[in-house]
Amino acid sequence: MDTALSLLTGDPAGELIEAVLGAAGGRPQHWAAVQVEHQPGSRTTVSYTVRVRWADGSVSTETLGACSGTLPAGVARLGDGRTEIGMWRFPCDPELPALPLACDPDGLAGLLGSRPERLRVRAYRPRRRAVVEAGLPGGRTVFVKVLRPDRARGLHERHRRAVAAGCPVPDSLGWSERGLVLLPGLPGRGLRAELVEGRAALPRPATIVAVLDTLPELGTRLRPTWGQRAPYYAEVLAGTAPELAGQARAIAAMVRHERPEGPPVAVHGDFYENQLLVADGRVSGLLDLDTLGTGERLDDAGCLLAHLALLARLHPRAATRIEGFGRELATRLGRELGPAALARRVAAVLLSLATGPHRVREPDRARKAADRLALAQRWLDRGGW
Repeated sequence: MDTALSLLTGDPAGELIEAVLGAAGGRPQHWAAVQVEHQPGSRTTVSYTVRVRWADGSVSTETLGACSGTLPAGVARLGDGRTEIGMWRFPCDPELPALPLACDPDGLAGLLGSRPERLRVRAYRPRRRAVVEAGLPGGRTVFVKVLRPDRARGLHERHRRAVAAGCPVPDSLGWSERGLVLLPGLPGRGLRAELVEGRAALPRPATIVAVLDTLPELGTRLRPTWGQRAPYYAEVLAGTAPELAGQARAIAAMVRHERPEGPPVAVHGDFYENQLLVADGRVSGLLDLDTLGTGERLDDAGCLLAHLALLARLHPRAATRIEGFGRELATRLGRELGPAALARRVAAVLLSLATGPHRVREPDRARKAADRLALAQRWLDRGGW
């Protein structure tokens, strides 16, 4: 295992957790790494959940983050003579300076016009981004998106351009130079919830494609495709599950391509079922424009179908409904994009998803990663469901 990965997930991490919390008057009772982002040859970032007993006898659950590589300022440091790691306590992420404000109802009151009645952290990726849901008086909801400061204005502008193009995305309420973007809540329910739990009518494939057609173009610089990034994900998996390295690299070789496989179009970049809100058989919202750019329609199509294929495995009771929806989409998208190219792109996304069980430290993660690789191979062998 990579040295930095060993330090950040093994006993040395516990020593740093004790040092960081001890300085604040706490004593860790139990800790666990809950999210690992491993970039081979570059850096590793980990988040932890820690049960802490404080000097006054109270007990709380805290989130800590840690990283290797080039360490940001303001972190506690620990090394073994070869590798140094740094650690911080949520919400004081050194690369998300607006995060403490996003978690402070009094501080947000000036930005939102009223003090939030409740705050809920919906997502946190250390050093990358966070989303805090703010419930306001009168039932209104605003999502406070926290990014690195140099990315906030760009996200704000992408939302504004998408709204102007007729795309059903939240219209940004504003941004700050410290790295905040304010986004209103939209009506509807997540497509994932409708597929797994619901009985309402689902959007037709043409409706899904129509949403992609409304994405605004943002220049000519092409995003690397899932196929072009496949070798990277294979190496991530090789570093965390060496027994799967051969299979992962073989799949990466089969889906990789040097030349474009489709014309350049506007792409969402992370287009899967939980990014879509639906109501009454229509798409009422599209979320998360962080990765909006120019690429190949095969990427968005492959991403959605790969997530649906995996979702059916994760929820066998709803598998018939999910797979039926997926087959209709695959038929519609395959006519436009070519079924063979589409199947390769689905497999490429499934390879990336095979790193997920290790990233979020799921139980039995090696088996789950192997299952996802097997699903990718099935798409390559059978060309679909």
